[in-house]
Amino acid sequence: MPGSPANPFRIKSPELLVAESGADLSGHGLRRHMGLFQLVCFGVGAIVGTGIFVGLSDSVAQAGPAVVVSFVLAALTCVFTAFAFAELGGAIPVSGSSYSFAYAGLGEGTAFLVGWCLLLEYGVSVSAVAVGWSQYVNELLHSRVGWQLPPVLSAGPGDGGVVNLPAVIVIALAAVLLVRGVRESARATAAMAVLKLAILVAFCAIGFTAFRHGNLTPFAPAGLGGIGAGTTAAFFSYIGFDAITTAGEEAKNPRRNIPVAILVCLGLVTLLYCAVALAAIGAIGGPEVGGRPAALSYVVNQVTGSTLGGGVIAFGAVVAIASVVLAVMYGQTRILLSMSRDGLVPRVFERVSPKTSTPVSGTLVVAAVFAVPAAFSSLDAVVNLCTIGTLATMAVVNVVVIVLRRREPGLARSFRVPLYPVVPLLGVGFCGYLMYETGWTTWVQFAAFLAAGCLVYAFYGRRHSRAATGAVTPDATAVERQAV
Repeated sequence: MPGSPANPFRIKSPELLVAESGADLSGHGLRRHMGLFQLVCFGVGAIVGTGIFVGLSDSVAQAGPAVVVSFVLAALTCVFTAFAFAELGGAIPVSGSSYSFAYAGLGEGTAFLVGWCLLLEYGVSVSAVAVGWSQYVNELLHSRVGWQLPPVLSAGPGDGGVVNLPAVIVIALAAVLLVRGVRESARATAAMAVLKLAILVAFCAIGFTAFRHGNLTPFAPAGLGGIGAGTTAAFFSYIGFDAITTAGEEAKNPRRNIPVAILVCLGLVTLLYCAVALAAIGAIGGPEVGGRPAALSYVVNQVTGSTLGGGVIAFGAVVAIASVVLAVMYGQTRILLSMSRDGLVPRVFERVSPKTSTPVSGTLVVAAVFAVPAAFSSLDAVVNLCTIGTLATMAVVNVVVIVLRRREPGLARSFRVPLYPVVPLLGVGFCGYLMYETGWTTWVQFAAFLAAGCLVYAFYGRRHSRAATGAVTPDATAVERQAV
């Protein structure tokens, strides 16, 4: 039975978070299978997918050829925060990612809301990514066999269909692979990451053969406003890089490998995105790319005069987006595992199978819950909400770096944010700007989402918190402190 409500300002020290992650509270623990290469591939798997294969056309529609600037600005926002994730991921190598970092720096109440926002970045974005996968499945079928799934089975009601069956299928397949084990999932993610990088490099090679400088003018047809709007749209292409920190308990040498993997992954993806955008626009022009579904396949078809190349790109997109579903679902289950350990969400999420060393029950619940919006909603309906939720958690992570530098100066840090405190402050500022660019309707939706989170915490989280019930590790009292 729950006891008296916990103090929402109560914090957990980094030492306690690390100790509890190895305390095997469920009776069976996670295992360390992932090396640096697997972590980089995992990060690429979590990032490169719907954002570039599907979302590029939306970014181009906003910014025109200046979408390259939008990608760089979105990357800059991520770089500032990537430094923060690298420092905290090396210092607190646990599965909870932003949630655990917020618990260490700002207290339980803020940590719960961060975890609540991560439902947008990881859970709801799984639904969005699965919808994008469905688009390319149809493109692949059309290019290879001249047949497509009927809209009634390949789109939700908002897009003129009834149920998006492919979106449900890809979530189910990812869940099956995840429950088999981390080693199997890591191998599959690595293979898919290498394949989709190769296909995007091939796309650039094809696109640049038809490159025309005149297609880059006018460079910014909508001016600075268009670049800003394009940056917000482009940011969705980077969502997921922080998923690397959710592997803190399953990574080998996490204090070294997690910071390195984050920075390598983000640099690689940024260069690739800019090259893909330049190749696409330079080949056929911004107006032709902007707003077009399956734009990369269309570009290759136009350049080569054949549907064969476009079919290869569509196949790459199917693989790429499937790997995003796999990696992001992994991140969501590990965050819920950490929250469940603390009693803030039901205990089903912390149960780890002794056979596979994975949270089987939690994975199946996540798959079932987020298959519903994938089946019945459109991609556009959730992209901005995912973006603003992700930006909010990234801003909090930058704040936590500053708080822990002051409160925990002796904390072992394998990586330190350069130019402190300028870089984390710039991270907060850039996140705030992109949040503003999402528009007032998104802010209203986000406010309602946060209000719902506050109610869930007040009526469930606080009363079931292990800080309230006393169900914590034996030395917890000695290391937990009140946030000042």
